[in-house]
Amino acid sequence: MSVSVVHSAAEVVADKIRERSAVVGVVGLGYVGLPLAVEFAQAGFHVIGIDLSEAKVNQINAGHSYVNDIPSSVLLPLVQKGLLKATTDFSCVSGLDTVNIAVPTPLRKTKDPDMSYIVSATEEIARYIHPGMLIILESTTYPGTTDELVLPMLEKCGLKVGEDFFLCFSPERVDPGNPKFQTKNIPKVVGGKTAACTKLGAAFYAQALDHVVPVSSTQVAEMVKLLENTFRMINIGLVNEIAVMCDGMGINVWEVIEAAATKPFGFMPFYPGPGLGGHCIPIDPFYLSWKSKQSGVEARFIELAGYINGQMPHFVATKVQNALNEAGKPVKGSHIVVYGVAYKRDIDDVRESPALDIIHLLRRRGAKISYVDPYVPELRLDSEPILASRSDIVKTADCVVIVTDHTEFDYVALLADASLIVDTRNALKGVVSEKVFRL
Repeated sequence: MSVSVVHSAAEVVADKIRERSAVVGVVGLGYVGLPLAVEFAQAGFHVIGIDLSEAKVNQINAGHSYVNDIPSSVLLPLVQKGLLKATTDFSCVSGLDTVNIAVPTPLRKTKDPDMSYIVSATEEIARYIHPGMLIILESTTYPGTTDELVLPMLEKCGLKVGEDFFLCFSPERVDPGNPKFQTKNIPKVVGGKTAACTKLGAAFYAQALDHVVPVSSTQVAEMVKLLENTFRMINIGLVNEIAVMCDGMGINVWEVIEAAATKPFGFMPFYPGPGLGGHCIPIDPFYLSWKSKQSGVEARFIELAGYINGQMPHFVATKVQNALNEAGKPVKGSHIVVYGVAYKRDIDDVRESPALDIIHLLRRRGAKISYVDPYVPELRLDSEPILASRSDIVKTADCVVIVTDHTEFDYVALLADASLIVDTRNALKGVVSEKVFRL
């Protein structure tokens, strides 16, 4: 007589993950979602990417990557083998075993979180949720989002978390343009709503990523990402304030930091700059600030560091004005070239870039603005005409402002061609010249 064995939903999905027969879904195919989808496809899983942008979906299905960290030469074979495909149709969720949510989480102008993308994605997933699904939120957000916002939307269908379906949070830690640390080898933190959820989430990531770090809850995992970026934002705020102080006292802040960094303990070097940019550091700490206020706790360090960093574009604009004054020229009517507009070196992303604020501030003072950036061929600023990157304008400019220190730039040629340079990144380290003004 044969005995039938009834397997739990957790056991069924665990077996599929271990055998790599699970169908993996990724919602949001940007700089986080696409690299994640590629890693699981390379590990042998069949992956379906979901995005509302038809342009992105068409490019992926044609094997063309629009994310710098994913070469088309890596993406195309996965598409050709049928391991990775993209769609705008959420009905495919009904055939998925796992789904990762990697959608944007911007701040509103009032500095409170905009959860609309997470809500929209979760609503679509809830329409097609079924027993045995593992759902993981990766979008950076405030502590409590997974349990307080996502979970109730998923449980409306009558399924129970930890038994029928499994819910985790795992913070994305992608550093665009970093050749050493990418999705595969960055340790992956994951926390589940229940112990069974955490176990499944950890087992899932372990199939494709090098190192998984399980934590006790979704709230801990959510807080991990905010601590990481708040730590960096506050320390950048400190060194930016030191830079302003040093400027007022005629001290080279770069030399100060370099000397301090020789101490083998108790000091970690951070570097000043024209302001914060990108998708994480200028934004994520304010999720924590917003949440802490709901608990009656004032996040004073975060607010102060945010203010200091937010003032750096103004400091740079004044630095440019003073440099032009030294040359006997007013800002109004001067031709100023912004050298680099991406928010960090060697990428094409201009989100929250301080260059945008610097351009705006200098235009308000009457300057004529051009820019050079090999990664950003065109730049649209509000209702202003589209700017195009031009490399032939340095010689005729009244001032060049190095805002982003791309390694592709020829700084020797810049030094020879420019009549006046304001260097906010210490790109011209060691250069002593009357025409170079440093942050």
